[in-house]
Amino acid sequence: MTTRTTPEPSGAAPLLDLQSLVVAVRRRRRLWGSLALLGLLVGAALAVLLPPPPTAVTKVLVAHQEDQPNDPGTLIRTDVALLQTTRIADQALRALKSPVKPEDFMKDYAGTGLTNNLLQIDVSGETDAEAVARAGALADAFVADHVRRIREAADAEAKALLDQRDRMREELAQVNTTIGGASAQDGPKVSADLESLFARRAELTSRIADFDQRAAEARIGTPRLIAGTQIVDAPRPVRHSLPRTAATQAGLGLVLGLVLGLAVAAVGTVVADRPVLRRDIAAHLGASVVAELPHRPAGPWPRRRARAARERLAASLARTVRGSAEPVSLLELGCERGASELALDFARALAADGPLTVVDGLPGRRLADRRPEPGDPAVVGGERAATVSRQERRLGVGSVAPGAAWTDLRYLGTRTVLVVRAGHGSAAWLHTVARQLADQHITVLGVVLVDPDPRDRTDGTLWDGARTAARGRSEPPVRQNGSERRRAERLPMWAARGSDSDQEDR
Repeated sequence: MTTRTTPEPSGAAPLLDLQSLVVAVRRRRRLWGSLALLGLLVGAALAVLLPPPPTAVTKVLVAHQEDQPNDPGTLIRTDVALLQTTRIADQALRALKSPVKPEDFMKDYAGTGLTNNLLQIDVSGETDAEAVARAGALADAFVADHVRRIREAADAEAKALLDQRDRMREELAQVNTTIGGASAQDGPKVSADLESLFARRAELTSRIADFDQRAAEARIGTPRLIAGTQIVDAPRPVRHSLPRTAATQAGLGLVLGLVLGLAVAAVGTVVADRPVLRRDIAAHLGASVVAELPHRPAGPWPRRRARAARERLAASLARTVRGSAEPVSLLELGCERGASELALDFARALAADGPLTVVDGLPGRRLADRRPEPGDPAVVGGERAATVSRQERRLGVGSVAPGAAWTDLRYLGTRTVLVVRAGHGSAAWLHTVARQLADQHITVLGVVLVDPDPRDRTDGTLWDGARTAARGRSEPPVRQNGSERRRAERLPMWAARGSDSDQEDR
């Protein structure tokens, strides 16, 4: 098949081809599906093998002196932080008479602010009874500590007010003494001083009365706050449902495994750079995709359809090369089994025109070691290719996978059909295959794409309109290696493409 050797200049390639990425990730569904299933099983196993410890819960109503309707929850967060202190943990352990260290005990409980005034305490223990006892002791210790802090704050405020009142009284006593001494004197200046002293005494008297009232009010609100701080939900054990826990953890494991699998598949796709779209494979190999075949279909009916598609493709290839004396080969990349089956069908179709020998150049002698069926053409190994008569037609089967002997490919056939599995070879290796075949002067008739993506709608044909129009069908023979032969015939797209269950004939 005539292909373009120098690609036309195109626009700058995108940094990341989302279509290729999505297709490649979808093709690696076994990877991320396996990781998702593994996460599901691990989550369920952890729920069964590592059940949660016995837990008790209690709720405490906490009254604050600074409560405001628009409080954003700062006060209850402060209470949660105070709950996680060694002082409260030590008080609870003393009530339980437990030898556990407060630092270790703090790891077994946690506080949660449900509202601005409602605190939930979750405590774990060895048994349900121990967890309930721990929760009760911890709630009592918190309430006692909160009440003590309220009283200390009220007493401190009242003491400060009373101290200020006492200083006022001392000053009032000095003013009264001054007034008593000035009353025995006479004169206009004394009258003015007495008037200011009387005003000062009235002010001090008023302020003393105010401090007395504020000190009394500071203690009046304390009982209300103390009464408002109480345990509203007695400690009780928390019942754990194993099926619900297993389902929850299994779901979390499934999601985490799926996300991890998709991430690994995406990163692996970008790093590996393995083309899966037919347009990319055709561009990297420098040859058009002329047919597609499914890869190991499951079930008897899909296998029959795949076999029929392979036989149609073999018949089309036979019609294309029939009448040409040049040897033809099938070179596989990532699909030895499919290439060997296609080669046998191809050989059976060509054997109707005369004697034919299949030269098996596949690694492991896949065809040469098989048990022949009645009517199958002769199969010889690559080392016996020289024994085949020149008057007998040959069909070579080889591989262009890493490690291939490039110089031996020309002995398999000067014209070849590449059988490539989508997503198997990297872009760099496809370039290597194209360069090596060009160096060996092997004409590529086309590419048979194995295991194509069913949602791939890209065009795998390389167009060379200017050169094709200049040659036309009356192109003179091209001299190559001292002998005259015409360029390889172009494979008819409608005849060479084998349809399958996932994609119509293009």
